[in-house]
Amino acid sequence: MARTNNPYGAGDKAVKAIDRDRERERRFMMQACFKHADELATKLVQRLLDEHIIETTSDRDLRELFSSLFTKLADMEEFDMQFKIAPIRSMVNNPNFITLYLTQYIIEDLVEHPKVQDVYGEDLEVYRVVDSVLSKIRPQAG
Repeated sequence: MARTNNPYGAGDKAVKAIDRDRERERRFMMQACFKHADELATKLVQRLLDEHIIETTSDRDLRELFSSLFTKLADMEEFDMQFKIAPIRSMVNNPNFITLYLTQYIIEDLVEHPKVQDVYGEDLEVYRVVDSVLSKIRPQAG
């Protein structure tokens, strides 16, 4: 029996390969966040303070908060993460999903923290500062 050539089959393979790569990147980054939670939290809070994105009365409390958040990310449901980042998903091309999540967390939730006096900067500026720390754990494409 002759084999039919399905022009859509190649596209399906490409889409599946992209999805596998994204899922692999996601798992890798989640593991890195879990393993290096304290170190990432320290670097992130310091960068946010240095860039005048947040003003706080206790950087130690913020480090603990972010460290806890990094360890909990691995157990977070995909729906919850996607729901959180939906408002800013199209802010940049090829975004780092953890950076998007943390950006939205800083903009929406961190401002309500009792030790945070204020959050400054536009969404994109906050994203870039957060990504300057988290881009180190993102696997290189290729």
